[in-house]
Amino acid sequence: MTPNAPDWLTARPIAHRGLHDRAAGLPENTAAAAEAAVRGGYAIECDVQLSADGEAMVFHDETLGRLTTAADAVGARPAAALAALAVAGSAEHIPTLPDFLARIGGRTPLVIEVKSRYTGDLRLAERVATLATAYDGPVALKSFDPHIVAALRTLAPELPRGIVAETRQEDPAYATLAPSLRRALSDLLHFDETRPDFLSWRVDDLPCGPAFLCRLLGQRPVMTWTVRNADQRRHAETHADQMVFEGFCP
Repeated sequence: MTPNAPDWLTARPIAHRGLHDRAAGLPENTAAAAEAAVRGGYAIECDVQLSADGEAMVFHDETLGRLTTAADAVGARPAAALAALAVAGSAEHIPTLPDFLARIGGRTPLVIEVKSRYTGDLRLAERVATLATAYDGPVALKSFDPHIVAALRTLAPELPRGIVAETRQEDPAYATLAPSLRRALSDLLHFDETRPDFLSWRVDDLPCGPAFLCRLLGQRPVMTWTVRNADQRRHAETHADQMVFEGFCP
């Protein structure tokens, strides 16, 4: 199957959670960080979590404590309450995905990462798919969770979909997953189920067999994350088609 990987997917460096700079009042995953990326000529990557009332919120963490004055789970509050929270003490608030999409307005490519707890819950994927399908602009969807990526084949078949992965699973979040699933994640053993159009692989794990073979034989572009310094940038240029970056301007 020929992958759905349009040229815009890798045409521009991708600003990780927008072109954020907390010290400058541009926190990650906010409208201000998105606007900064647009002004810089970059594509945007953002994360989404599910609110208590089923809305997709542009926010990375499962809990609110790192970036807001609240400490409970994102999923414990309705969208209106989440949208009222200031991010990192700035003038910015947590955006809903509909508001975020309206703000970007198709001016630059957007890659949306659908967060998951690997529970089989598809509510967030369904909401994101509905919004992204109706969006008038270049947009792609991705997730670490193969179940989510496989579901997107049906939920949004016309949109590029990707798997986010890493070879060395050092994050404590992986500890709760079955060894068979962890191996499937690191070795891309779910490929027949997910059929991703692109890969998004951790830069320090490249080169690796799955990404190399998908790029060489499967004609699937490889994005790499998260590039933060000159050495990683050179590594990305050798082993990937585009980088997800933060902390500098390419």
